[in-house]
Amino acid sequence: MRPMSTPVNAPLNADQLVGLCRAAAQSIQFEVVGSTGSTNADLRERLPGLAQPVLRAAEFQTAGRGRAGRSWVDAHGDSLSFSLAWHLAGDMRQVSGLSLVTGVLIAETLRAQGWEAGLKWPNDLLLDGRKLGGILIETVSARPGTWAIIGIGLNVHPNPERDAAAGSEIASLALSGVDRNVLLASLVNGLAEGLPLFDAQGLTPFVPRWQALHAYAGEAVDLIDRGRLMQQGIARGIDEMGCLLLDTRVGRIAVLAGDISLRKQTPPGTSHALAD
Repeated sequence: MRPMSTPVNAPLNADQLVGLCRAAAQSIQFEVVGSTGSTNADLRERLPGLAQPVLRAAEFQTAGRGRAGRSWVDAHGDSLSFSLAWHLAGDMRQVSGLSLVTGVLIAETLRAQGWEAGLKWPNDLLLDGRKLGGILIETVSARPGTWAIIGIGLNVHPNPERDAAAGSEIASLALSGVDRNVLLASLVNGLAEGLPLFDAQGLTPFVPRWQALHAYAGEAVDLIDRGRLMQQGIARGIDEMGCLLLDTRVGRIAVLAGDISLRKQTPPGTSHALAD
């Protein structure tokens, strides 16, 4: 059962977010702006001077991005768009798989609140088989360690303009009334509590957790590269490196993310031109 909605749809508020944080998130500096180009870009420019984790949320982004440079569309009051700058001890090779881990932590937090979120490899959040949100990870070597900028976009309430611009079937958490401050704080708490485990042990402890959330487990899927069908098979989850395991006619293969998109198989002659 999904959580009861509240009549509250207040603007995001940094002070309220701080008050809703649990212990693991107390070191995070919270920032909320009405509009910006991209919260990921904002934090990337400031990385050399950061001394603590920073969460930057925007009510609206004019240049929000998804994976492979695709646009991310949001809407005032009906979306969550935020980025978290977080320092990791490992180098950039050791932090591969962070987008998968982020998906696990976000989906588990949503499920704890009653929304049956699932994951589509490599970086999509789904609800009822439709796209609920996406994750964009950027990493910068910090010597020592790595700064990761974890960008997340989430559809909270339906918004006709945003949903029409998305170019694909869109899901939202509720028709109205979700308290976005409470929701954002819960997501940040989940990230702050889970990221230290990833920093210490890598992707390995998260693999079974990802498998449990795999929306396409055992499904026949197509791998699409820039609109072209590249491979077909049965989705079997991920390996310890975060590659998608796909059973094809010639055996099992492991697929790196790159710019490849994953979709359920469609009837012959159906176009794959729609955006993810």
